[in-house]
Amino acid sequence: MTTVTTTTATAPDTTAPLPRRALDWRLRFGALSLIWGFSFLLIKVGTDGYAPFQVTFGRLLFGTAVLAAAMAVKRERLPRGGRTWVHLTVAAFLLNALPFSLFAYSELTIPSTLAGICNATSPLWGMALSLVALSEDRPTRVRVAGLGLGFLGVLTVLGAWQGFSGLDARGTAMALLASLCYAIGWIYVRRTLAGTGSSHLSLTGAQLLLASVQLAVITPLFTSMPTHFPLLPLLAIAALGALGTGLAVLLQYGLVAEVGPTTAQMVTYFIPVIATAAGVAILGESLTWSTPVGAVIVLAGAGLTQVRARGKR
Repeated sequence: MTTVTTTTATAPDTTAPLPRRALDWRLRFGALSLIWGFSFLLIKVGTDGYAPFQVTFGRLLFGTAVLAAAMAVKRERLPRGGRTWVHLTVAAFLLNALPFSLFAYSELTIPSTLAGICNATSPLWGMALSLVALSEDRPTRVRVAGLGLGFLGVLTVLGAWQGFSGLDARGTAMALLASLCYAIGWIYVRRTLAGTGSSHLSLTGAQLLLASVQLAVITPLFTSMPTHFPLLPLLAIAALGALGTGLAVLLQYGLVAEVGPTTAQMVTYFIPVIATAAGVAILGESLTWSTPVGAVIVLAGAGLTQVRARGKR
């Protein structure tokens, strides 16, 4: 999910020959789309048995374990330098601890389908913020039109013409805020962690480790130890962490290195479709016409915001 839980501090070396992959990149692209799309269903199942902070803490623990294993296999070391660790602490909060927790809390009161669609607004927030924060992102008519179209799609999903009736305002706001966190976090990462010399795997492993520590401190303050451990929600949390946070990051990095970030980020547009299908088919969540129509508008707007001026990449 968003897409968004990793740090792009160094660019892959496109001049070096890429290792031969066991699976075609299209299969890995599809797997990543499914994993992140089902993440919202797994959050919903996890919160049926555990508190939101506990779901997030478990998710981060399992995700960190997967990346730690990958680092051990590749003999990667954690990054060095006090400044890098300070920036990683902030990135862990903005890209992992806070948005993961907000999505978990939001799904106490909103369906997983709506949470998945709210996640798709992250490119819209990123576009709006980057126009102010990043000098290389200049507005164009197409991108501004995409921004407006995207937020029109959000209003369609929420049923603005009906006064947002039937929606939990607090839960919806949390899901949208989680997507905003991703956009803010990515801008922070681009400003502070680019060119550190550490690998993607090393930086993200450290980031998830720090996010796990943050939740280890926060969780006992707001929740009590469970008196029993329901199996199905526990399995959902384990899958959410090991697959949706750990394995997904590894798949994403492989795709970025092989086909480039532009193609790899297209996975963002499949996530709400899969999240909606999973929520309706498996959890029996209701679906009105405005949800899929609004989602299509959101994705169209998000796609336009990624269009660069001719000659720029």
